[in-house]
Amino acid sequence: MPWKEVTVMSQRKQFIKDYEQDLTTFTALCRHYQISPKTGYKWLKRHREQGIDGLKDLSRRPHSIPHRTDPDIVKMILSLRRQYPRLGGRKIHHMLLHDGIERVPAPSTVTDILRRHGLIDPVEAKKHKPFKRFEHDHPNQLWQMDFKGHFALDKGRCHPLSVLDDHSRFCIGLAACANERYEPVHEQLTAIFRRYGMPQRMTMDNGSPWGNKSTGYELTRLTVWLIQLGIRISHSSPYHPQTQGKDERFHRSLQEEWLDHRTIRDLCQAQCEFDNWRRFYNLQRPHEALGMKTPSQRYKHSDRLFPETLPPIEYGESDEVRKVQLNGEIHFHGRIFRIGYALHGYPVAVRPLDEDGKYAVYFCKEPVKIIDLNTTDG
Repeated sequence: MPWKEVTVMSQRKQFIKDYEQDLTTFTALCRHYQISPKTGYKWLKRHREQGIDGLKDLSRRPHSIPHRTDPDIVKMILSLRRQYPRLGGRKIHHMLLHDGIERVPAPSTVTDILRRHGLIDPVEAKKHKPFKRFEHDHPNQLWQMDFKGHFALDKGRCHPLSVLDDHSRFCIGLAACANERYEPVHEQLTAIFRRYGMPQRMTMDNGSPWGNKSTGYELTRLTVWLIQLGIRISHSSPYHPQTQGKDERFHRSLQEEWLDHRTIRDLCQAQCEFDNWRRFYNLQRPHEALGMKTPSQRYKHSDRLFPETLPPIEYGESDEVRKVQLNGEIHFHGRIFRIGYALHGYPVAVRPLDEDGKYAVYFCKEPVKIIDLNTTDG
């Protein structure tokens, strides 16, 4: 409207006064004040109904905001964020949908609500960028297993052991262990296998109890047991934790979203906290890599049942079978070859390779060593 802003009320009053004097046509009067006849009639009508007050500008703020987020939903959003401080707008949006909440605002609106209430650090927000990783096609094709960095308790330390399904990101197990030895890992895996079945393959790093950093990929007591169960074994490359990327990311989420906000006294409390986090992570927390589904929506139990008794070790008729001696060695064609201490007492099969003088040593179905009769080293 072309009224001069600084004298808008005085011009409107003069317009009404000139109109009442009837000195010219209405069209000419509007042309003089540089307004349209429609605007002129609007001010005449408001002056007749309200007097001078009718010439004031009305508030442009709507009486109601139809798209404003329900205050109760805002409270839910803020409550979830305070309960899980690392959750962003997208995850909170999908959690509310999953809980059957009606009229859930868009993820961008949830993010705006968090920002308006000072719950998003803009510097931290810039650090989080999506990263696409390779994943297996079906559940239980590969499980990743690792110890998260241990932390202090009032007495002793907690060593969190995690087992994660590669396809679904489902946390198969999360245990508060007192150490990283064979016994607690064997106990936890036995319980996991009984509940969920067994995977086709498991990958882990080169540390205890499933590897030996000083001897490369040599078998340990634990990996010997897994191979006997028919589970293939693989290790991450030394100094390349990215091979265990999904488990590493799981550990980071566990730390940032849960452990950083709790004080843990002992292993019993640690296990209770782990159980709570695991339920939340598997059943409620949407995962961006899963299209905002929860891991439980993509996981199903393995059809490979855990045998309470280990199956017998059998080899083919053409295999040359040797028993591993106390020092981890076998005798073959008049030579001594070191296979590994963990295989002491077990039979292994020696099979010729295409290259003359070279043989592959198998334990069950897993190749464990290449030996060469053409070298002087055993």
